[in-house]
Amino acid sequence: MERDNQFVGQSLAFLDAVERTSRAAALQRPVLVIGERGTGKELIAERLHRLSPRWGEPLITMNCAALPETLIEAELFGHEAGAFTGATRSREGRFEEAHGGTLFLDELATLSMAAQERLLRAVEYGEVTRIGSSRPMRVDVRIVAATNEDLPTKAERGEFRADLLDRLSFEVITLPPLRVREGDIAVLADYFGRRMAAELGWEAWPGYAEHVATELEEHPWPGNVRELRNVIERAVYRWDDPETPVGHIVFDPFDSPWKPEASTTPARSTSDTASGGAATPRPDFEDIADLRAAVDSHERSIVEHALGKHRWNQRQTAKALGLSYDQLRHCIKKHGLMEESG
Repeated sequence: MERDNQFVGQSLAFLDAVERTSRAAALQRPVLVIGERGTGKELIAERLHRLSPRWGEPLITMNCAALPETLIEAELFGHEAGAFTGATRSREGRFEEAHGGTLFLDELATLSMAAQERLLRAVEYGEVTRIGSSRPMRVDVRIVAATNEDLPTKAERGEFRADLLDRLSFEVITLPPLRVREGDIAVLADYFGRRMAAELGWEAWPGYAEHVATELEEHPWPGNVRELRNVIERAVYRWDDPETPVGHIVFDPFDSPWKPEASTTPARSTSDTASGGAATPRPDFEDIADLRAAVDSHERSIVEHALGKHRWNQRQTAKALGLSYDQLRHCIKKHGLMEESG
């Protein structure tokens, strides 16, 4: 998925959500969109608006979690000059801005009970009153709301107004997480990879190495499509040979073979020896070059032995050595290890 509203996917779960969105778009009723982070809730709101009779009018978006509770109502319903400290002039709220169009309320579950009550009145009667005013104004707005929380359970606990939930859930569209969208990981990875390759000026898209495709399928994708897009674009950007399949993937951008690790064993000071403690034996190297050669040789032996022990299954070997897959690949390349040598 991308910001131009293009939806990519072929799984039944994904296609069902898209079809339900298209059907609901023609109506003027509220729609509630449920989904984990990164599943594309705002894209669904955009599609609902674009395919509706309101497509030529404003689509106003408000993230309810992005504002402090004291400003939520002023943002939604507007305020008059002098309504509160700092209100030097009158200001339209999001309802007024969205008049004739669609208002998308993201992170709906974060609204306070007071804001929910005023929102319910606006939805039921089509009226809003600015803070500091006693004059209600008519507004014609279609509401699309989104959340990643279980609103029915919150309503049962008294944490969300049940009557507001009823009003907003004429249609409920649940977006499937990427991990249950069978076949879509490969489709999306190819789509994002091709697009990034074009951005970098590659003449052709070489695809992915087999082990990379396997890793993509096995990753849990807690950030869903947004995370997949970032991972793919980063992998293509870092790949130096556009004529060969992308063979290196990094899920954590902060992961590096050179990242310092906290030492678990405190260094022994010279005072330890003076107080009777045994000093750590020191190898007698002639110069620093000998030290580097010894360390490299020792590292090569450990990696080579582990690869042979795990029959060159690099994922299992990396886990056994406490390395990331990328760190192990770096060691293999550094020491010129070949499978037949194990």
